[in-house]
Amino acid sequence: MSAVPSETKSPEITDKSQMIEHLAAGNKPRENWRIGTEHEKIGFNTKTLKPLPYEGSTSIRKMLEGLQRFDWEPILEKGYLIALKRNGASVSLEPGGQFELSGAPLKTVHETCREVSRHLREVRDVAGEIGAGFLSLGFRPDTKLEDVPMMPKGRYNIMKSYMPKVGTHGLEMMFRTCTVQTNLDFGSEADMVKKMRVSLALQPVATALFANSPFTDGKLNGYKSYRSRIWLDTDADRTGMLPFAFDEGFGFEHYVDYALNVPMYFVYRGGTYLDASGKSFKDFLNGNLDIVPGQRATMRDFEDHLSTIFPEVRLKQFLEMRGADTGPWNELCALPAFWVGLLYDETALDAAWDLVKDWTQEEREQLRRDVPKMGLQTPHRGGTLQDVAKAALDISRHGLNARAHLNGHGESETVFLQELDEFARSGKSNADRLIADYKGKWDGDITRAYQDCIY
Repeated sequence: MSAVPSETKSPEITDKSQMIEHLAAGNKPRENWRIGTEHEKIGFNTKTLKPLPYEGSTSIRKMLEGLQRFDWEPILEKGYLIALKRNGASVSLEPGGQFELSGAPLKTVHETCREVSRHLREVRDVAGEIGAGFLSLGFRPDTKLEDVPMMPKGRYNIMKSYMPKVGTHGLEMMFRTCTVQTNLDFGSEADMVKKMRVSLALQPVATALFANSPFTDGKLNGYKSYRSRIWLDTDADRTGMLPFAFDEGFGFEHYVDYALNVPMYFVYRGGTYLDASGKSFKDFLNGNLDIVPGQRATMRDFEDHLSTIFPEVRLKQFLEMRGADTGPWNELCALPAFWVGLLYDETALDAAWDLVKDWTQEEREQLRRDVPKMGLQTPHRGGTLQDVAKAALDISRHGLNARAHLNGHGESETVFLQELDEFARSGKSNADRLIADYKGKWDGDITRAYQDCIY
């Protein structure tokens, strides 16, 4: 979710072609393809284990203030410090105070991992001074929904009111989940389509490999990725596997048509979020939106609207991989490696498409429904998703080796796949390890998560 929308002058939309062209402007030559990685983490008070409020001596605001000594510039909304920016990257807040790094667009996974490492060092430095810590879990392990503080960002008030109208788990998504995402480029409309289809089909594989949210309200919840279970009933209008992306002729125009049919959240005017929840962006295009009578949507409004759509793979002027639970440091580096290997080498992309091209819509949807509970043991075509994960990782490894980006030790980007290889070999993800720990050495004491899962 974005920080504060810009109110710089933006052209009014007079024709659908402008929105199509906006997406098509993401086309880039291969040499300009970059990697953007975003990850969230759960803050807590190390003495009380309670979530970090916005204000106070041990708080989100203190974190943001402390990080400014590392050359982060503040971003304010109505006087509240709600984000930071530095060299193309940002630190921002999710509704329940989940602390997010949105990384700069970088050329290699090695650079991405250095960025993640630097950020976590800075966070630990500031957190240690104020008595805070951050968890590497995909869902809050014991804090109840009603006990999670809300951050002072205007759009979150609108979402909090709207979510219960369109699903049973939307507030859980807002306040208790944490994810890691990778944003990747495309070279043409055809390249976007192929990457979209491959990444949608394989998103359940990523969910299974990165499953890391087996706890709710202090006990096991029966899932390996409860975060992904939450998304099954959040808001069907703006989530899911985008089956139309596999239709013949799919392209930028079809995604625009989809976006225009997604109900709105807000309009940003005069530094204020105006509640447009449930209203039609098509009415806005025609100047018929009742909350801003006579005003027609601008391209900036369209960009804001795209940011309120949450499918498993989201199209902007790049593609966002959205299927993974956040995890420990090495898994934050593994996610971009996994997807870059699959999507940024032509031979690998062809092989990945061959792997999934005959999967049916029903099979893709079934995987999405089953993976939250069964993870890598999810049945698929006479085997399990573990088999698919092994094949996908093999393709990704070939793709990363073909890129031949080496670090100072002469290692390729495949070094970041090592833990995923172990997950695929054993059929057990980080969630399985946590479940075993909870039943074993933790002896059912969920507070051990605050020791064993801290960054």
